[in-house]
Order: sequence, then structure tokens, then C-alpha cells
Amino acid sequence: MVKPLHIGLIGGIGVAATVVYYQRLTKAVEARGGKLELTIVHADVQDLIRNNLADNRTAQAALYAPLIDRLKAAGCDCAAITSLGGHFCFEETKAISALPLISAVTPLDSYFAAEGLGTVGLLGTRVVMRTGLYGQLTKTRAVALEDDIETLGQSYQDMAVAGMCSEAQRALFLDAGARMVRDKGADAVVLAGTDLNLAFDGQSPGYRVIDALDVHVALLADLATGQCNLSDLTS
Repeated sequence: MVKPLHIGLIGGIGVAATVVYYQRLTKAVEARGGKLELTIVHADVQDLIRNNLADNRTAQAALYAPLIDRLKAAGCDCAAITSLGGHFCFEETKAISALPLISAVTPLDSYFAAEGLGTVGLLGTRVVMRTGLYGQLTKTRAVALEDDIETLGQSYQDMAVAGMCSEAQRALFLDAGARMVRDKGADAVVLAGTDLNLAFDGQSPGYRVIDALDVHVALLADLATGQCNLSDLTS
């Protein structure tokens, strides 16, 4: 076993997503028999929305950088962004980050392949759906409802900002998942937006749902308990 790491999270994008990360990470670390060292900083969701829609990666990375500096000053060994939508500028942020960044996207490709999933349907921000998770899935095919990306993306944004899901929004997302399975051949629907737990938790949609947050949390929990090391992620 290697040294357990102090985890730093960039939260606030949105608040509900940060709460779920906190809940699931503490539970995962406890299940591994460890003790969690965690620090969270707060980013502005409106800044993220504006820069994401404009594809202004440099500007958003520049906003993340001082937050990561604060995490380093607090003793964190690595940092993670608690939003898949917030990963649109991951490489730009990584280049100026004072700490190693733990991607939520990179582990997904291997996870889908290990689960034998040939095709996955994506729900999340406009950019996540339009780019097929930033084009980073090489082992699994990603599909989305191209004609409905604007509607689904706006509904996701509204839900994330509000930190709550209306019944109309829930019905929209559940139906979108069913359509990707039925019409696009998806083997599973991926919640590729951290706040989608607001819509899907406690639901039985009739198709397989994978929460990308859980894959990220599992990796962070392994790092937090010394079950893997930062060097394992690049080896």
C-alpha cells in the first residue's frame, strides 16, 4: 500500500454536485477502511456556464488555477473538478495546475470496456453530448440525441444552477435515456453530468444507468486510501 493522499475538490459547479461528491467519497473511503483527508474550494457556476458555452478554455483554466493554489496551500496532494462539464478545459488547466489533476473522463473508457459496453448514450451539458465526452472514448462508441442537444443541455444547466430537479425535467431526461436505448442502440445510459443524480436517484427507468460520478469517486477513494498511487494513473 502506498501513502494515502489528501484529496482536493473544486466544488460549487454546481452545489448539488459537490454535495454528492462529498457524500459518496466519504462513504467509499469508509468502505475501504480508510480515513478521508479532504479539502473543498468553491468555484462559480455562472463563470463556468459562460466560459463553457463560449468554449473559452483559457479563461476557465485561469479561474481554476488560484483555487488549486489554495488546495495546495491546504496540504492537498491532488485535485479534481466536480463537474464533467467543467472538464472542457482540463488540458489547459492541467498545464498550469499546481497539483496533479485527476480526470473524471479518462477512467470511463476503460470502465465501459471492462463492462462490455459497445455503445453508451450520453446525458449532460451541450458540450459533453456534442463532443461525445470530449472525443476521449476510444474503446466504446458514444451516442446522443443530436436533435435534442440544445433542449437537454438547457434543461441540465437549469437543473444544475437550481440544485433541484422538477418533475418535467426528470421526465425529459428519463425519456431521453429510453430513446437512446431504443433508437440509438445504447447498451447503457451514462449520467455524464454530475447533477443528473437529482433526476435519476431513486428511479427505475427500465434500462441500465451508469453514473460517471461513481467511477471518478472510486478512483479518488483508491487514492485517498493508498490503494493506488498517482504514478499508477500515468504508467
